[in-house]
Amino acid sequence: MAIKRSLRALDWLNFFLANVQTGFGPFIASYLTANKWTQGEIGVALSVGTATAMLSQVPAGALIDALRNKKGAGAAAIVAIAACALLLAASPTLLPVLAAEVFHGFASCMLTPAIAAISFALVGRHALGDRLGRNARFASIGSAFAAAAMGAFGEYSSARAVFWLTAALTVPALFALTMIEDTGRAALANLREPDAPAAPSPPVPAAPEHRESIASLLRDRRVLIFAACIALFHLSNAAMLNLAAGEVTAHMTDNVQLVIAACIIVPQMVVAAMSPWVGRSAERWGRRPLLVFGFAALPIRALLFAGVSSPYLLVPVQLFDGISAAVFGVMLPLIAADVAGGKGHYNLCIGLFGLTAGIGATLSTLAAGFISDRFGNTVSFMALAAAGALAVLLVWAALPETRDADETDSSGQAHEPSTT
Repeated sequence: MAIKRSLRALDWLNFFLANVQTGFGPFIASYLTANKWTQGEIGVALSVGTATAMLSQVPAGALIDALRNKKGAGAAAIVAIAACALLLAASPTLLPVLAAEVFHGFASCMLTPAIAAISFALVGRHALGDRLGRNARFASIGSAFAAAAMGAFGEYSSARAVFWLTAALTVPALFALTMIEDTGRAALANLREPDAPAAPSPPVPAAPEHRESIASLLRDRRVLIFAACIALFHLSNAAMLNLAAGEVTAHMTDNVQLVIAACIIVPQMVVAAMSPWVGRSAERWGRRPLLVFGFAALPIRALLFAGVSSPYLLVPVQLFDGISAAVFGVMLPLIAADVAGGKGHYNLCIGLFGLTAGIGATLSTLAAGFISDRFGNTVSFMALAAAGALAVLLVWAALPETRDADETDSSGQAHEPSTT
């Protein structure tokens, strides 16, 4: 029963954390635009946060691997994010905004590996695809709920109210975290759904099969190629909605916050519907076909943004964001488990992937803001589409399949599974 309760609490934790993180999305771009910030200035401010997260990803992953108390790390990160929201609400001026972006970037990089580690401990590697799909579903429902609430708050109260609400939503997130059992390294390899019968006592796995060095992880061809794919993905994706939000704010006088909220809600509905299917299909078909499918939505979305004239038409275009987000959100921790889950570096690998995501996102917001200020939003969207097309090409042409990682080594050659 304790494991079943923990899995349900993990559902709610993902829901409320998504509530909290939604406040740091395109609502910041709209908030700053309304306070007379230029797109270039907004790009610099957002890049400060992504750069902080980029520099923190690897140390955060290594720290989560080393810490037994994953819940404590997650709780500290949630409290820090609440403080960042309060700082943004206090003043939309340079120093408070930059300080909030720095601390938010640092705190956020702790959450992804912490949640992944808790999930891995509760269900084990072989049920991880299903669990990650469920995590993504509840996170998406939470994002959609929060976007609707924040859009209403921003439209009928003030843009500042979004950040007061963000801070308030950290309270139920912390409560959900306290309801998760401190399982340590326990795994339930046969538990795939919260309603399944619980085992009498959770087995504790042995030490990792091969605790390889960090240098060995960095030489793994699968890790390096997927990291490059991640960088290109975020180079294309990170600035896209922020750029669209700035354009909506500049060209609309009414319903601005509601349109931005709708642009968040639509993809989250797609993610909620697709993510469990993505997790199951990844176990059945492999990782590469789904990655090609998900990444292909990026250049299509960017080209549609470039050609859309009405701000209201941006909302249906966001369906493609849901497709790419559903695939990417499940695949990153799942591929990390494939290549490093049995070698003692699961969270470190997530941190390495997060580092490359930060590099891509930082370059995306900087480049998109620069191009938009000088050549217009259409040219900026075309550049983002080109980066997305390169990501699809790299996945299709170079990324090895990782599903059967137990039977393949880092160079992709088959070997006998370890019996130790």
